[in-house]
Amino acid sequence: PFAKVKGGQVQSCAFHPTKPHFFVATKTSVRVYDLQKQAQLKQLVSGAKWIASLTVHPSGDHVVAGSYDRRIVWFDLDFANKPFKTLQYHDRAVRRAEFHQGKYPLLAACSDDGSISILHAKVFSDLMQSPMIVPVKRLREHRVNEGLGVLDCMWHPSQPWLFTAGADHQVFLWA
Repeated sequence: PFAKVKGGQVQSCAFHPTKPHFFVATKTSVRVYDLQKQAQLKQLVSGAKWIASLTVHPSGDHVVAGSYDRRIVWFDLDFANKPFKTLQYHDRAVRRAEFHQGKYPLLAACSDDGSISILHAKVFSDLMQSPMIVPVKRLREHRVNEGLGVLDCMWHPSQPWLFTAGADHQVFLWA
């Protein structure tokens, strides 16, 4: 299925947590592939100019993409191929968006403005109920270095701890 990836170069990719599905983010869209059938299932159109990162919710029903045009694009895979919600919390490029893969309903987004947005991102098992997305905290300890801010973030697998790496040559643990 990957012989002809349309839409530009691959920017990010992720596996579905329970199904044999593979998510590939190109410059403007996210493609979902079934690895068993070796076929494309759907294409998610982001509306973003340039996708930087991709993360899949632990339930597997939601995908979030961070983009260089300051947006966080949230897709609900059970509904349309258009974004469920587009969020803009940063003044510069969003380098990485990351769901907590453990038991905590948290989403982190790090940006070139030197800050990290922490969002409470509760996804309900009832399909008729929309996810609850609430901004919780803005973390601002990284310094911008040559136009780059926070380059990456990663949640601890079992604790609500966030690790961030910045262009200022520092790594922080947020607890």
